[in-house]
Amino acid sequence: MRRRRAGGRTMVEHASKFVLVVAGSVCFMLILYQYAGPGLSLGAPGGRAPPDDLDLFPTPDPHYEKKYYFPVRELERSLRFDMKGDDVIVFLHIQKTGGTTFGRHLVQNVRLEVPCDCRPGQKKCTCYRPNRRETWLFSRFSTGWSCGLHADWTELTNCVPGVLDRRDPAALRTPRKFYYITLLRDPVSRYLSEWRHVQRGATWKTSLHMCDGRTPTPEELPPCYEGTDWSGCTLQEFMDCPYNLANNRQVRMLADLSLVGCYNLSFIPEGKRAQLLLESAKKNLRGMAFFGLTEFQRKTQYLFERTFNLKFIRPFMQYNSTRAGGVEVDEDTIRRIEELNDLDMQLYDYAKDLFQQRYQYKRQLERREQRVRSREERLLHRAKEAPAREDAEEPGRVPTEDYMSHIIEKW
Repeated sequence: MRRRRAGGRTMVEHASKFVLVVAGSVCFMLILYQYAGPGLSLGAPGGRAPPDDLDLFPTPDPHYEKKYYFPVRELERSLRFDMKGDDVIVFLHIQKTGGTTFGRHLVQNVRLEVPCDCRPGQKKCTCYRPNRRETWLFSRFSTGWSCGLHADWTELTNCVPGVLDRRDPAALRTPRKFYYITLLRDPVSRYLSEWRHVQRGATWKTSLHMCDGRTPTPEELPPCYEGTDWSGCTLQEFMDCPYNLANNRQVRMLADLSLVGCYNLSFIPEGKRAQLLLESAKKNLRGMAFFGLTEFQRKTQYLFERTFNLKFIRPFMQYNSTRAGGVEVDEDTIRRIEELNDLDMQLYDYAKDLFQQRYQYKRQLERREQRVRSREERLLHRAKEAPAREDAEEPGRVPTEDYMSHIIEKW
């Protein structure tokens, strides 16, 4: 009995050690996978997936609550951009929205058959089509401020065709197709960033503000300062100027100003003017080929690449900052800025929802297409394997005979 008990204890001890060894191995493998697994790909040479297969973009939030209804036609943005044809991308650059960085991406970071020629010391790059010496991009870093410094929607839509006709007269035979793009930014952050820029001496006083064939009169657009610039102005002074174009700049630059008498504030009542500007800006934003948001760099990159079927060489970087853009302001000041930019606040809320819905729609569509491709590949693989198995089994088979004739022969 003692021997049996001793033997039983030995077996239990061995079993316990075996379980501990197995559990330890599993834990070790889990830890190893956590550190090494994300970079591994069983189907790729060398154990690492090629860069093009890496998914660098955020997963859509499944709990995102939509604020506005947009039909599918407003969410679908896959264009047939023909760089070898007569298509032109027009970048509407709104001040302090990250447009300078994005503009450099367009001329230096897009994978092209014929890259833009950007030479040291020159502010502009030459971006020709692969098949002829004609530009496919209208932007600050390709064509310069050809329609005026930071030209808005009203100016660009009336100016771009004529400028390109003069640059490339041979293209007059076929009409061009223009794809307008822009970037938007959180209004409070953008406003504070513009104030800091003006405080350092920026004026943008050479902007034309052309509308209905003329520039605004000094009475329609009085200056906020005397002298050459407004350097050193306080935030309070910046907010107190009623003619400050920083107020609701994004709505003004995206709207059709002809609808409200341009810069003539007496053309229609103030409330009606504000409503028309906001609705016009929303309409033009929806109609643009693409727009991005400064606060969502990776998603902006993703949507641009899928919209125009163009790839960036290096991924966009997201530089996180406070909403006040590094400026220490109290809650009362933030509320005051929001009041001064009430139209921009409404536009940004609308644009952010449209942007998120477009991203979510495109990601879901791609995943659905990927599942269909994977299913088709599996079916094709099985179909190829089936004849091979039949050929392998053929030599070992006995010739099939009719059952009745076999019985008759036996008799």
